Amino acid sequence: MSNDRIPVTVLSGSLGAGKTTVLNHVLTADHGLEVAVVVNDMGEVNVDAEHVAQRSDLGGDDEIIELSNGCICCRLRGDMLDEVGRLADRREFDYLLVESSGISEPIPVAQTFAMGFEDASFDPTDTYALDTMVTVVNAHSFFESFDSGAALVEDGLEDDAGRVPEEVLLDQIEFCDVLVLNKCDLVPDDALEEIEAVLETLQPRATIVRTEFGDVDPDRILGTGAFDFQAAQNSAGWKHELQHEHAHDPREEHGVTSFVYQRDRPFHPYRIASLLSELPDEIVRAKGFFWSAGREDVAMGIDKAGTSVRAGPSGQWLATLPERERKRYFAARPGLEDDWDDEWGDRMTRLVFIARQFDETELIDRLDDCLLTDAEMGENWDAYPDPFEPQERRELALANE
Repeated sequence: MSNDRIPVTVLSGSLGAGKTTVLNHVLTADHGLEVAVVVNDMGEVNVDAEHVAQRSDLGGDDEIIELSNGCICCRLRGDMLDEVGRLADRREFDYLLVESSGISEPIPVAQTFAMGFEDASFDPTDTYALDTMVTVVNAHSFFESFDSGAALVEDGLEDDAGRVPEEVLLDQIEFCDVLVLNKCDLVPDDALEEIEAVLETLQPRATIVRTEFGDVDPDRILGTGAFDFQAAQNSAGWKHELQHEHAHDPREEHGVTSFVYQRDRPFHPYRIASLLSELPDEIVRAKGFFWSAGREDVAMGIDKAGTSVRAGPSGQWLATLPERERKRYFAARPGLEDDWDDEWGDRMTRLVFIARQFDETELIDRLDDCLLTDAEMGENWDAYPDPFEPQERRELALANE
């Protein structure tokens, strides 16, 4: 592998967060780097690319790559690699800066640069080195959502996979090296501290940089060397809560808390579905898996991002696997056997909640009320109506619904 690979920074963030403004500030700053740009927009005409060309010293097809009417995390991954491969053949630049669309999922984009893409002829791993994943967050949208219970982002449209922008934004926050908190001039200082506390809880690993009008120091997002795929993938706050014992955190002083709910008894499907559809707005994030009576074949998953809540089948219990396969899992991860039940195996509930200005006591009591009673434990669970059909993940609530 070459040691002089071209470093890459990827800018993510929801529509209106200020990614293009950040990009233009970096391009016009005096940092001594020749920067090539890839700009991705979901529309047929790449308005962002036109804006970059107008506001920066760059111009022409050789320096700005426009990828429109699709997303570089899915439909346009091969196209992006073809274009950055063409750029690499010329090697007339020092750095590659990629602005993804507002609904781009960060992990597939990172995988494209770090591992390549099977449908593309160009392998980026010998030429490019992913240096920094950056997510730009609209501080004003966060502030308004806290006050009103509205969505975390302004655009309420779903992407091609049916995911709402709030879910994508949380993914962008949870998989990054640097969080640029933009539009801070529109938010009071005490509210900024609370927003930062929420972001730190969602992604403890990331560096947070406050900006106004997207004016970020290029050194904070270029050449940081911060990207580590494994660390980024495993550092989301909810994953950290599942893997570690919770202790007092200074972020709680700003009203931001996180807690794990764990039980080894199944939920009544109708009661838990009703509760999940009306989770309080103060809960910013909820993730994990649960056991729904009558669905002993699969683990049910929950994904709450802001006002959007989805729940449904998300995996397979180890107890449903052939004994030989189970033994391989146990050999690889001995701790799995610690919670093994002789009758039910690994079936259980483990949910993480990240919230602000919230007392978890009432929610825990309500969750406990959703568990099967002693009498229900002896009933025929297959007779219960299943609110989580059909098989695909079922959306329980939508932003602004």
